Amino acid sequence: MEIDRYQYLLILAACLASVLPLEFVLGARVLRDPRRLVRAILVPVPVFVLWDIVAIERGTWWFDSRYVTGWELPFGMPVEELLFFIVIPLVGLLTYEAVRRILGARHG
Repeated sequence: MEIDRYQYLLILAACLASVLPLEFVLGARVLRDPRRLVRAILVPVPVFVLWDIVAIERGTWWFDSRYVTGWELPFGMPVEELLFFIVIPLVGLLTYEAVRRILGARHG
């Protein structure tokens, strides 16, 4: 099955939508602590963006035009790649905090 150009954006949205209830239902409290949220995103994003830019410039890494929207950031990086670097740490942090909250409630 070939993935449509915009399905990656839908997949990222679905990842975020699937864990967003953890904030409100289980009280993950990630969105209520903007400093922590910013740290979780601003630490990995520059590292991975730089990594991608270097790999794109060297020709080691590329993106097939059939699978990206065509919206590019500087240095030929697809916007989907930047969104991935933002959404996935947020998904991970929400999941981690929800699990930590559940286990903490059991132990104490």
